[in-house]
Amino acid sequence: MMNDIKLTTIEEVKRFLAGSKGVTFEGISTDERYPWMESVLVRFKYSGLNRAEKGVIRQYLEKVSGYSRAQVCRLTRQYYQQGRLRKANSRRHHFPTKYTQKDIALLARTDELHQYLSGPATKRIMEREWAVYGHIDFRNISQISVAHLYNLRRSYLYRNLTTRYIKTKPAVVKIGERAKPDPGGIPGYIRVDTVHQGDRDGEKGVYHINAVDEVTQWEILASVEKISEYYLEPVLEAMLAGFPFVIRGFHSDNGSEFVNRTVAKLLNNILYSFSQGLRQYYFRFILTPVGRPQPLFSWLPT
Repeated sequence: MMNDIKLTTIEEVKRFLAGSKGVTFEGISTDERYPWMESVLVRFKYSGLNRAEKGVIRQYLEKVSGYSRAQVCRLTRQYYQQGRLRKANSRRHHFPTKYTQKDIALLARTDELHQYLSGPATKRIMEREWAVYGHIDFRNISQISVAHLYNLRRSYLYRNLTTRYIKTKPAVVKIGERAKPDPGGIPGYIRVDTVHQGDRDGEKGVYHINAVDEVTQWEILASVEKISEYYLEPVLEAMLAGFPFVIRGFHSDNGSEFVNRTVAKLLNNILYSFSQGLRQYYFRFILTPVGRPQPLFSWLPT
């Protein structure tokens, strides 16, 4: 509760403003602000004040009421023109509500039972419920348009009434062709995978790359410091060059170390299909690694 009746002069108001810097006033309701502001304007005879004094009174009203400077100016102008302050009763136009909460709940239940069909199909179902089967609950909602049906589906009430689960869609990497190797008894179809050696004393171990031919089981092993395109690019080029036959296919898992543009260009450089992804690539692209880490190799023919 604040009683400012004893503030009767402009100098007292100035001292109040100077001593209340950093202080904010809260708790005055909208219904209390207008009568209080009007009483202040009447007490200080606002209409008869000079420009500087009016500015002090506006600062005081702005400080205590919490209104912005523009709002205080509008209210003081209203008082100057009408001699009083009254809150305007705004009458906003509201369209009548045609579809009630019961209708929205009925739409949500219908969608759950029919596995969330399209708007036209759902509208047709509700029309048949009323016209064919005579269910009176659908009498109102059956008249809804398809466009407004989607509006109701986006409403807060509808989303609270329905629980819809959508399976996660796997990301598609458009590199190569997703297919099982089919060598047909011909060597040259290589399976490749990586294994982490493990950590020791807080230090990362090396990664072992294992490439095995499907038919002959010719195997080439290599080790790299890190599993990234920078280290794998020269290693894969050297490993594939170490097989004593023409490379016809290359199969890997979904690991990003193999499913990337850099490896695809390397593989297409020697003209074969990369069986991981959605399509084949055939580029003439020669890789000349310079200053890359040199891998350690061991050839294990079987």
